[in-house]
Amino acid sequence: MRALAFAARSLTRQPARATLGMLGVAAVGALLFDMLLLSEGMIVSMRDLLDRTGFDVRVTTTPEMPRTAPRMENATETVDAIQKLPDVRTAIAIRFADVAIEHGQGEPLTGTFQGIVGASRPWTVMKGRDLHDTAAEIVINRILANDLHLEPGAAIVARTSCDSSPNASLPVTFHVSGIVSFPFELANEIMIGGTLATLERACGDVTRDQADMVLVTSTGPSDAVATAIGRIRPDLRAATNAQMLGRVEQGGFTYFRQISTVLTTVTVAFALLLICVLLTVSVNQRLGEIAALRALGFSRRRVVADVLCESALIVGTGGLLSLPLGALLAMWLDRILKNLPNIPADLHFFVFEPGALLLHLTLLVVTAFVAALYPMQIVARLPIAATLRSEVIS
Repeated sequence: MRALAFAARSLTRQPARATLGMLGVAAVGALLFDMLLLSEGMIVSMRDLLDRTGFDVRVTTTPEMPRTAPRMENATETVDAIQKLPDVRTAIAIRFADVAIEHGQGEPLTGTFQGIVGASRPWTVMKGRDLHDTAAEIVINRILANDLHLEPGAAIVARTSCDSSPNASLPVTFHVSGIVSFPFELANEIMIGGTLATLERACGDVTRDQADMVLVTSTGPSDAVATAIGRIRPDLRAATNAQMLGRVEQGGFTYFRQISTVLTTVTVAFALLLICVLLTVSVNQRLGEIAALRALGFSRRRVVADVLCESALIVGTGGLLSLPLGALLAMWLDRILKNLPNIPADLHFFVFEPGALLLHLTLLVVTAFVAALYPMQIVARLPIAATLRSEVIS
């Protein structure tokens, strides 16, 4: 404690240098904290997003991501067969289609139509009510409601395209029963939802009964349910949330982890050099003072501890400042990165985790110790008599 107090007094005698070091560590520490949040943030956020939907098994025709795999035939029959499995609580099939909403003010608004088969719904009602399975009812998301100032009970006219052809079907009038939140809607994406029968009627192909994927909620282990689905439908690919997360991680999230690793290494190296240089300059300017303290009875261990405590104070104060600064920087960067294409609106790049904070503190502690090694070596090997003689002569 005496060494820590002595180091604090030494820093207050050099306020400009001490402030520069603390601010430098705060800036570097904020970037370091954000890179640690980024390394696992998207995976944590995606896992939370998958779990919040309430479905733990996803079924498609191939291991590809939904909407990129070919559609499955006989969607209603598939849902009924999966629903009969003993460990399945509910199952729904979803088909996606492009939709253009006419509003009489220029170009139509384009978005996505979700057609559903099954008793459950993948969305959450925010205003109004859910569907009553009538052919003309739909639900819309808040973006479309805000763009066209729609309320439950309003009517919209839309053209729907269910295949790869750019030509949409004839305009159909739909009645809005509620405003909902879709779990994987993209930022600024217009989405509407209805039954598969409503979607197919709008497309003009009422007998296709196709779906892009099936979502399943299990009552037991999701791995066992996925295996059971594979037995009754070997032509389909059932994957749990953990397996889907692995596919997503391999498909592109590793890029952000690599960027995080590189920037973390650079920031730690910069912080180490910054503190080492500041401490070395400070020690070299105080060699006569340190030699005098040694001559007065300060032990080698004591003066070495003083240098280490100076490093700890600079890094500790800067590290504390880096946490709120890093949180503000993370929110700003998160808003920028969420503007990337095909990023769900509820997905976050920077997610706080206790493990990231612990690693951040560990790296700062190691940085403070390593940066002080060279200045501590100078102090430990300082020749007392020669240094005092040099100070007197100079």
